[in-house]
Amino acid sequence: MLTPYGMPPNTEVAAGVIGYPVRHSLSPAICQAAFDQLGLDWIYAAFEVLPGDAAEALNHMRDRGMAGLSVTMPHKADVAAMVDELSPAAATLGVVNCVSRDGDRLIGHNTDGAGFCDALLADGMELAGVGCAVLGAGGAARAVVAELARRGVAEVAVVARRPERATSAAALAGSVGTTAGPTDVGRYQLVVNATPVGMAETEGAGQLPVDPDLLHPHQHVAELVYNPLQTPLLAECHRRGVPASTGLGMLVYQAAHAIRIWTGSEPPVDAMTAAATAALESR
Repeated sequence: MLTPYGMPPNTEVAAGVIGYPVRHSLSPAICQAAFDQLGLDWIYAAFEVLPGDAAEALNHMRDRGMAGLSVTMPHKADVAAMVDELSPAAATLGVVNCVSRDGDRLIGHNTDGAGFCDALLADGMELAGVGCAVLGAGGAARAVVAELARRGVAEVAVVARRPERATSAAALAGSVGTTAGPTDVGRYQLVVNATPVGMAETEGAGQLPVDPDLLHPHQHVAELVYNPLQTPLLAECHRRGVPASTGLGMLVYQAAHAIRIWTGSEPPVDAMTAAATAALESR
């Protein structure tokens, strides 16, 4: 039986996050705030699950009657192969970040792309007909590329160091997917940093994922990195008067989709955002 991190072993947990490592996760703060605001007597916890042990977590979910799981690295692909059914987005991407139950069946979802786009819409960014450049071709980038295409953008250009990975990610956008080089970023209305460059406590901390001279006030820059909340890229955007969004929006809105799936209730996004911000500031 899995033990919830920082809680007594027999704590009845309604939902939780699995990953390795998982102690840094903001999901417990975000989702617990949602449950409390909705008046649910539910506990959300973190479970540190070693690589290769995702099956144990899914069995725990079944045996304990849990409503759901959030899934983070390194388990997203493993869980996708183990659940009973995949949502269309999860099937397209081959990775799962949210598991729900339907009776005895476990359903795998991927809410990353939808969360990203919903956060942009909440910031007042229109997506229909927009030209987009996505920096990076990893899991987060692929989710964003696929969802942007579903939202009716005019073009999704993937900018990545490895051409084969860029081409593979761009293919998820169908007819509007393409690849581009780093010097092409200036011609796109939406620029998304889906790389880890700028993330705290990494080799890329303090660095920029794009030449700042390519950025201008007629663009909107969306950051996926949320630690630190104000990345070097966002600082450069502020200095140049470029509209920009922090990475916190995607984190909160992908969790909001999970809350809706698990509870059937409309998620309290404001309370979730406040909880995420407080948790980041306390570190």
